Amino acid sequence: MSAADAVMVRVPPPFRRDATVQTWLVVKALSDAGDAVWTIAVAWTAVQIASPAVAGLVVAAGTIPRALILLVGGAVADRVDARRMMLLFNSLRVLALVVAASWILMTGPTVMILLIATVAFGICDAFYEPAAGTIPRQLVRPADLPVYSALSQTLSRLGTMAGAAVGGFLVAWMGMPGSAATDAVTFSIVIAFIAIWLRPRFALPRSGSDASVLQGVASGFRHLGNDSTTRTLVIALSGLNLAVGPALAIGLALQARHNGWGAASVGLFEALVGAGAMIGALAVVRRRPRHEAIGAFWSLVVQGFGIVLLGVGAPGVVGVGCVIIGLTAGFASVLLGATFAATVAPDYLGRMSSITRLGDDCLMPVAMAAFGALAAVLPLWVPFALYGSALALLMVIPLRNPRLRAIALREQSAVTQGAEARA
Repeated sequence: MSAADAVMVRVPPPFRRDATVQTWLVVKALSDAGDAVWTIAVAWTAVQIASPAVAGLVVAAGTIPRALILLVGGAVADRVDARRMMLLFNSLRVLALVVAASWILMTGPTVMILLIATVAFGICDAFYEPAAGTIPRQLVRPADLPVYSALSQTLSRLGTMAGAAVGGFLVAWMGMPGSAATDAVTFSIVIAFIAIWLRPRFALPRSGSDASVLQGVASGFRHLGNDSTTRTLVIALSGLNLAVGPALAIGLALQARHNGWGAASVGLFEALVGAGAMIGALAVVRRRPRHEAIGAFWSLVVQGFGIVLLGVGAPGVVGVGCVIIGLTAGFASVLLGATFAATVAPDYLGRMSSITRLGDDCLMPVAMAAFGALAAVLPLWVPFALYGSALALLMVIPLRNPRLRAIALREQSAVTQGAEARA
């Protein structure tokens, strides 16, 4: 990142003493807990008032408008102030929650109000997430991005776990309106923090406002085609979960049923993955490779081996595979996320973030369906072996990319700070 890419507005303190950023990460985690409460409330309420098929439609309804609008949201995020976008769409989320809670109190829960609420959230996500994706680069230096990402992911996982743990009790005790009100309170805290305390330290250049938003979307795809490093990172982040997602979501359940381990075993294996992911993310804080992207891609090679282990019918081996997957997922996602935030052209960061998210949303259903189809006609270990091996082999592509191999965020940050000092 050159001096022109990031104009320092205020000199940030060392990350370990940066109370503003650390508080922001805690506030984000609190919001994640509220989201988990809301998600459980929607799912629980939907299955009580509708058939399983309709309940599934209600839960998934938000992904459709998000997928349709996400690219526009990314283009807008590269044109306007990200902080204002976050304030606006968090406020709209609170409004949606208040309207949903009030409607349910007056008329009782219906499929229609649940659909409206989830669609509204999907639309807000399509604009909020690309804007929020540009914030880390505006708050901390490139050298601090891996630590920022590691703590952010760890706190987010803890928040989601805590929200999921209490969400069932809240919806049973307070009903859907109480759960919606709880989530609204967490979003209100986020709004207050952004409005009062959160101030970017590094100003990102904005894309030209003379072109239309749709032309901005097209410009993003042209940039993706012209920049091989960004293209490789976007493809890697888009496909980060395509091998492991089906193996965990479908494969573990199939293994438990096939071997008679019971549903509780699936929860235990998922807990091992989650615990491993937190440890893997925190490992970046203590020690990280000099070349972050290469370290991340090598860890994904190891993750492919962990996926293969899930296909073995012994519970101990499956448990080891889950731990390996968790450790490598936490480690790789932190390093790749930091590399992405630090190296993508700043005036394209929102659009690249939206393309990454859209790729995952669109390709995951295909990956899930293919895993299930393979498991239906072949021995159960085969889809695990195919998906794990494919992940490991595909990592050859980014590992051979010379520009990715050269990225070192500490050195990059030192060069940037030297240029700023000379200026």
